[in-house]
This record gives sequence, C-alpha cells and structure tokens, in this order.
Amino acid sequence: MYSQIKSYFKFLLNATNQHGVHSPFVFNLITKCFYKKTPLNKRKRINSYRNDLMRNKGFIEVTDFGKGSRVFKSKNRAISKIAKIAGISKKRAELLARVVAYLNLNEILETGTSLGIGTASMAIGNPQAHITTLEGCKNTSNFAIGQFEKFNLKNINVVIGEFSTTLPISLKNKKFDLIYFDGNHKKEPTLDYFHACLKNIHNESVFVFDDIHWSGDMEDAWSIIKKHPLASVTIDTYYWGFVFFRKEQIKEHFTIRI
Repeated sequence: MYSQIKSYFKFLLNATNQHGVHSPFVFNLITKCFYKKTPLNKRKRINSYRNDLMRNKGFIEVTDFGKGSRVFKSKNRAISKIAKIAGISKKRAELLARVVAYLNLNEILETGTSLGIGTASMAIGNPQAHITTLEGCKNTSNFAIGQFEKFNLKNINVVIGEFSTTLPISLKNKKFDLIYFDGNHKKEPTLDYFHACLKNIHNESVFVFDDIHWSGDMEDAWSIIKKHPLASVTIDTYYWGFVFFRKEQIKEHFTIRI
C-alpha cells in the first residue's frame, strides 16, 4: 500500500493536462476524448449495467489465475463486492467507452472479462465493434455471458480458458485496433502478453494496460513497455497506460491527469 501511495504522489508531481502537450494527436485525444463528457444515452446504459451488478445479492466461486486479490480471502465471492472492488470505476468505464468511440476502434481484444463492466462499456461505446474477451474462470465467464445477454450486448464473444491457451488462438491471423490488458497484474505475464500481441498491431492500434502502478513489478513492466522501439507514444494516466504505434509520431511519453 505504501508503494502505491508513493507512486501516486510521484505521478501527481509529473502529471500535466492538455496545456503541457505539444503533440497535436495527443492534444486532440485529451481535449476531445479524455476531458469530454460521455453522451447521456451511453452513460445511462453503462451505469445501468454497473448498478445491476451492485444490487446483485448472489455469490460465485472465483478461480484466480493472475496475481490474485488483496481484498478477497475466499474463492466464494459476493457479486456486488466484486463489482465494487474489482470492477472498473464509473469514471473509467465511461472513459473506455469514449476512447473506443473517438478512435473508432472496431476490432477489440480484452484479457480479463471479470463481470464484464469494461467489456460492456466498450460494446456500448462502439456498437459496431467486434469484441473478443478472454476470461480464465469458468464461473465468472458464464455469469458475464448472462449479463451481456440481459443487456442485449450482441457484439461480444467470450472465450473461456487460461490465457496461455486462449490468447495465441485469439491472436491467430488477426489485427486488432485495441488490446485491453486487464487479466494478470504480474510483470512477466504482462510482458509476455505484450510481446505476443505486437505482431497483431497496425499503425493505428492502441494497447491499454490496467493498473500500471499496482506494484513495483507492474511499474517495471510499464517502464520496459514504454522503451520498446515500436511504442511511439505512451500515456500514463496512473490507473491506465496507453501505448500507440503511430510511425509518423516522434517517440514521446506523457503523464496526464484525468
């Protein structure tokens, strides 16, 4: 916990807003997407999905394949608590919806479905997108599938199984506009997934890494990712790290308050 507090204060010291950005691409992303309000109709649908989970009084038995939870001590977990503690916040759910709409991200891969708040936000943000989401836990996957059906989100395909098996299959012969990494908060797996996905990018692709300051290991992974030769523009928003591969951009890193 101390390391997270320390990293957050360090982030605040280095962070800026649009006024400290000279790249037109990043300036427009910040002013026209990051700092914009989510359209009301989409905001209502995202909140409806989240609130439905918050009110759910059921339990599911969860199998953790990643770093695990700092909060949950049992595999049998309340759905409402998973949504509150492990699900992405309302603010980030809306941001995710804006990002997929603003950048017109149509072919999307997500590692780590959980209860599907992030997945649903992307599906709502761009209804024309095709979303493949990977989840290791069968019980969690099946619950999320039921939620997607309940909210009539038909542009989502859930793939169940450990990432070591499902990721290579999902990547085969495909290019992705967005890959959202939210399934394993450990350094080596994160770097392995990053390198495995590099062959599936194009010039306008973007990678989003969740919880880049979750631990010292994740900060090490983020530092290595930023330095990769193919990563032209990287943005640290504290909770998320954005990686762009635009060849026309000079290599530059930004730390942005959202």
